[in-house]
Amino acid sequence: MPPLMLEKPAVRRFLVFSVVLAAGACIPPGNSTQNDAGSGASALATAPPTRPSVGVMTAAFEDNFDRPGLPGDAAPSRAPLATSAEGRDGGTERRAPERPATATDRGDAGDAATALADGGRAEPAESPRDIARREAALAAAAADESLGPNWRQAQTSVWHIENGRLCGQGAHNHGVWLNKVLPVNARIEFDAITESADGDLKAEVWGDGQSSARSISYTDATSYLTIFGGWKNTFHVLARINEHGNDRKEIKVDATSDDPREKPVTRGQSYHFRIERTDGKTIKWSVDGVDMLSYEDGTPLTGSGHDHFGFNNWEVKVCFDNVKVTPIASM
Repeated sequence: MPPLMLEKPAVRRFLVFSVVLAAGACIPPGNSTQNDAGSGASALATAPPTRPSVGVMTAAFEDNFDRPGLPGDAAPSRAPLATSAEGRDGGTERRAPERPATATDRGDAGDAATALADGGRAEPAESPRDIARREAALAAAAADESLGPNWRQAQTSVWHIENGRLCGQGAHNHGVWLNKVLPVNARIEFDAITESADGDLKAEVWGDGQSSARSISYTDATSYLTIFGGWKNTFHVLARINEHGNDRKEIKVDATSDDPREKPVTRGQSYHFRIERTDGKTIKWSVDGVDMLSYEDGTPLTGSGHDHFGFNNWEVKVCFDNVKVTPIASM
């Protein structure tokens, strides 16, 4: 039998194919590329793993909103956005900070025409919209200062300390966030009270700590939401991301029911909320010791972007007090 001729094309192709197969079998799993991994790698590429949170709290945090030097009768009942250079905030006159007069403001020998003739440049007059935005920013900064370093408002200035409580009205789903970074498992407790028969006591848990609604309907939250007496006191709701979503858990309010879970929120009554997650995936919510709703999440909101807690509101005045957040060790 004649010796094997390696120069034949068919033989050469066979040997190259064998070498490639052997080399592929020796690639360690940790060094394989997306193409090596097939469909599983594509799924990972489109759904990257959760980024772990940084600076996670390890000790309990408490705040009763007692702020020395901030008398209750001096706190506004509502902190509106200013719409002019001079406005009123809770009955107290507030004037915009002085700004340097421009050539246009003076209207005399230093007017814009003179300035240009002298080789200068006329400064444009500040528009009413610019004034309103500056006033809103100043109001928000002043309100945040009274809240203290642990709380941050989300593009609003309606949240403030009043009589030792954190209050807000007309937030339109622009909440106030606690700056502390939550672990995956934690217990969140607080007292809540509404000054309206509409109820609407709302909290956000495991959100990003900065977002607010970008439209009228809050369908793009970053959190789970508990809403006690929502929609003019007709539903109690526990939702994920979208408070109007079909996957939300809800209880329809019925004032005639004997079930304490179905009772409407009472104006002026203080309620004690408890929201917790102990298994990394299930949110449990109770009010005054009564279990309300739970949400077991197959893709739980965890890690960076889902590690803060805050309060929210639509229109009516609500207040919160005695906040306590306790980390829970992973099970």
